[in-house]
Amino acid sequence: MKLRSVPRCELFDFHLYFRMNKMFGVVVVGIGTAGLVRIRDLLNPLPSSPSEILKLKGFVSRRALGHVNQVKQMSLTDALESEDVHAAIISTDNQNHEESIRQFLEAGKHVLVEFPMTLSAAKSVELWQLAELKGKVLHVEHIELLSEQYKQLKKEVTGKELVSGTLHFTGGYLDEHRSGFPSFSGIARLTWLVDLFGDLKVISATREKQEENKYCKMTANLQTSNKRPLTWIEERAPGMKRGRTINFCFESGTLDSLPDVPRGAVGAFMQDQDLFARKLLGEVSKQELDAEKRRILKCLELAEEIQRLCEH
Repeated sequence: MKLRSVPRCELFDFHLYFRMNKMFGVVVVGIGTAGLVRIRDLLNPLPSSPSEILKLKGFVSRRALGHVNQVKQMSLTDALESEDVHAAIISTDNQNHEESIRQFLEAGKHVLVEFPMTLSAAKSVELWQLAELKGKVLHVEHIELLSEQYKQLKKEVTGKELVSGTLHFTGGYLDEHRSGFPSFSGIARLTWLVDLFGDLKVISATREKQEENKYCKMTANLQTSNKRPLTWIEERAPGMKRGRTINFCFESGTLDSLPDVPRGAVGAFMQDQDLFARKLLGEVSKQELDAEKRRILKCLELAEEIQRLCEH
């Protein structure tokens, strides 16, 4: 039997074919800064990236905008009921995340939601259970771990033995009613610490608040599994410059500044969008999904404990 060589033009990439023929209609809910970035990235996916399976169908906003970047506005009811909408990207105020996630999951839609997922660890567990019941993807935004600066920081920290550390964030005023307690609105920084140093425990937490000046400073004292101290500070006031400072002391030396690295070729939001698309395609392993869920829930539990200690 003589084997025939297959011409190059006859070679067929079934994986690519599946991607090209499996499209997901997406709606963006909330048109703030992040929502506009999401619209931009959905309209401009990188060639041959997972995001090419995402087709922007419209956006939902409390404001009457009509169109944004030639994308039409939809009512929430239409977004929930449309058979052409398979997934929602939720970029609303933190206090609204839980309700929005629940509405779209109940309607049989996949969901990508900004962090924090909710303002309660228990509610997040409920929503993941609902997603599993409905057979839908529930993805929590990852941009805090996807910047080139953070990736380089993790490389510099990995393998070193921590003695003590501090992460101090400063920024402008936030309305806690809309954004949640500082341990939730600042959960990106807490996620850094958990991702860098593993299983953490809250030892104590305090908050200084000046209502008349809209000033707030939360200080959380944490501890690693081998009892090394970490301090996390969130400080906000009107006009306060946004920034992060670190001071990590290791047995081998001290790291007291964030890495100075160039901006990556692919932005963090686009990387996050690609990861969501990969989940829709079933390309993310159960092991990865379980590890991600454990980290997210651990951060929410720590945020709750910090809030409880500050308020009592």
